[in-house]
Amino acid sequence: MDLALLDALQTSPRAPWSRIGRALGVDATTAARRWERLRESGLAWITAHDAAKTATVAYVEVRCRPGSLASVSAAAARLPWVFNVDETAGDFDLFLGVVAADLPALGRSVHETIGGLDGVRGLRTRLAITQYGEGSDWRIRALEPADRATLSEPRAPTRAVFTTDMHDRPAPEDQALLSALGDDGRLGYTELAAMTGMSEHTARRRLQRMLREGEITLRCDLARPLAGLPTAMIYRASVPHSRREATGNAVARVKQVRTCVSVSGPHNLLVMVWLHGLAAVDPFEALLADRFPELEVRDRTVVLNSAKRMDRLLDLQGRSAGRVPFALPPP
Repeated sequence: MDLALLDALQTSPRAPWSRIGRALGVDATTAARRWERLRESGLAWITAHDAAKTATVAYVEVRCRPGSLASVSAAAARLPWVFNVDETAGDFDLFLGVVAADLPALGRSVHETIGGLDGVRGLRTRLAITQYGEGSDWRIRALEPADRATLSEPRAPTRAVFTTDMHDRPAPEDQALLSALGDDGRLGYTELAAMTGMSEHTARRRLQRMLREGEITLRCDLARPLAGLPTAMIYRASVPHSRREATGNAVARVKQVRTCVSVSGPHNLLVMVWLHGLAAVDPFEALLADRFPELEVRDRTVVLNSAKRMDRLLDLQGRSAGRVPFALPPP
């Protein structure tokens, strides 16, 4: 029931509890109560963030000096413009997702701030170019398709071309809504109005416009290990340029895939997946080889621990243990 509830909220994060309950076959009060228990225990949460098209994004591989991994990981997780921190087993120790307003700001933030952390030995940065799918597209698939269809129309994974120069930031009112929803994506319009100082009508109108125009992304996230998905993998792969778009879009639709994005560097596709254990790695890679013969896996990295996902700090069981509100690095 909890997994089905999460599936429903991944599909429609702000749907009324009456609709969520109907999809689950329970009453609205039961659905709301179960969600509150999951949220309070840090097992699941709903947050909001800017659309991918509004930011410059990169993935940074960090090598640490012996004995410094924990301190570097914690320091990176506290940076408000670092949205992912994964501790890994491979030829690097940390895998970070970072965001900035433009390329110069990105370069300074990575090389001066991250590179200046005590214990960092080396960095390698890959610029994100096109996003074919990301965490808000992923579904745990615990609902029957017919029940999921009652919540929203099926949609393709998010495709967006990242910017290299953020010309305009959202209006202050929109930023205030984003900030409030970052803490709790299901806040009602009355609560949003009180927190942002605008009228309920204005809060409703602005948020609905942002959602309609794809300026904001809502996502329901969960503690991966406690949901039966203890293994996360990061793949660097190569596909011929002429097949990159079609392959990226198709890979993003594979059920195990959380993120699929084209990146700079010698390996032009980055794929991150959640699996039911190490025993699922070989079958997943066999599936990739069978379905995408033009895709060549160049490197595979196992995630040992995820310390941060979007704006949430995570404990060793993957539960939400705190929040670092999102902010761009200073100019």
